[in-house]
Amino acid sequence: MTAFPRQSGKRVGMLTPSSNTVLEPYTSAMFALFGDEASAHFGRFRVVEISMSDNSQSQFTDAPILEAARSLADAKVDLIAWNGTSASWLGLQKDRALCAMIEAETGIRATSTSLAYDKLFRGIGLKTLGLVTPYLSEVQELIIAQYASLGITVTADARLEEKVNHAFATYSVDQITQMIRDVTQSKPEAISIVCTNFRGAPQAAALERETGIPIFDSVSVTAAHCMREMGLDPARVTDWGSVFQTFSDLP
Repeated sequence: MTAFPRQSGKRVGMLTPSSNTVLEPYTSAMFALFGDEASAHFGRFRVVEISMSDNSQSQFTDAPILEAARSLADAKVDLIAWNGTSASWLGLQKDRALCAMIEAETGIRATSTSLAYDKLFRGIGLKTLGLVTPYLSEVQELIIAQYASLGITVTADARLEEKVNHAFATYSVDQITQMIRDVTQSKPEAISIVCTNFRGAPQAAALERETGIPIFDSVSVTAAHCMREMGLDPARVTDWGSVFQTFSDLP
């Protein structure tokens, strides 16, 4: 019998909000550019609403996230990422603690979208930012305050006052494009699209060419960070905006 070599590509496990329909196809398309060298795999836990209500905040307790992480560990992934933005309003310490628990529970390195943003912003020395989200004002204002605590001024922001997580994905690319154009008027150093269930990534490259401003979408930021963490060169991804080259160039 002929002996064939086993596949040995890098694997990332993404912890995914249950009602999210955007990050999986976008992330898979980004990783597809590596062929058999890398793949993304997904584990869901229940998230249906983004607000400051008790019901919403209870979705981000540790137990269900750790259970999803243990399931991803069964796939022998090289890295586990919480592909969500809750720490952008709850504080980075929330994700640092969560990642430490995941690593202790599974023995696998862990990271998150918010930690990826932090690495990116610190790496480029970002001071001013335009912010685009689908969120409620009660969430958006906390995000702006968190950025301020890190020395980043939000010069302009756009929000949709939506709280239903599944609904975030139903807003059109054209509507999100207009939100991005609106915040470019304040001339920030970069624009951040904070939400992993929002259709910001596909038009990032074209809008960067139009405006001359880097556009950092949450799904793209997470993917680029994970690629680098696994020893892959994010710059090989060329159709989803400059963030992949930026992560490649970080010290």
